Amino acid sequence: MDREQATDEVIRYAAIGDSFTEGIGDEGPEGPVGWADRVAARLADDHDLLYANFAVRGRRLDAVIDEQVPAALSLDPPPTMITFCAGGNDLLRPRFTPEQAAARVEEVVVRFRRAGVQVVLVSSADPSGGLPMGRLVRARGDHYARLIGDLAARQRVKFVDISHDLETARAQYWSADRLHLNSDGHRRVAALVLRGLGIDPDVEPSVAAPRRRGSTLSFTRRHFAPWVWRRVRGRSSGDGRQGKRVQWSRPGAVLGPRESSV
Repeated sequence: MDREQATDEVIRYAAIGDSFTEGIGDEGPEGPVGWADRVAARLADDHDLLYANFAVRGRRLDAVIDEQVPAALSLDPPPTMITFCAGGNDLLRPRFTPEQAAARVEEVVVRFRRAGVQVVLVSSADPSGGLPMGRLVRARGDHYARLIGDLAARQRVKFVDISHDLETARAQYWSADRLHLNSDGHRRVAALVLRGLGIDPDVEPSVAAPRRRGSTLSFTRRHFAPWVWRRVRGRSSGDGRQGKRVQWSRPGAVLGPRESSV
């Protein structure tokens, strides 16, 4: 969008999801930044923007729907646009059923549309290249993303398919824990979401030189084993947390003065 075409339209954008939307792996001076913050910052270039982010790391689909959806819809004034991305933590569990998960998402989309909210569905980036049982994770994620794309078409809402973006799956976009994107990864996702909205991201995301993933032994000891141990105990990295912006905030609170949106 040309700067001369910027409008006075007010956008009230609420982001809903898990660690992917919270921005884990894209750390700023005051905590996670992430693709949703970067999308909000770019939208604020052309519009009067209010922004909220309810996403919490570790949250599974049911918790995202039961906790974050009502909170977002109860904002005053209500949101005009919502990005929704959830289910990534579910597909890592043995009893995940993509069809059931997609059916729940469709219920939420119908609820948002009835409330007059523009819905943008976003699929998670694919972490399978760095994970044990990566083929199973990839197959589940692929199936789930296709179901989300199908329901988006039925409900006539926007869908940004990050799961099938081969570039984002490359090692250089991922943090050492292999589960979360790094800053380059979040910038790329922000650019893809903005293009899905029909908005020029202005700046192409900078990308570090290609690199190999760290050793499997180090990854298992530092990241994978603690993750499994939390699951065994029924714990989550998001226990006791709430979203980082549960009330409307202005774009000045999104990124620091030296940060670009993407």
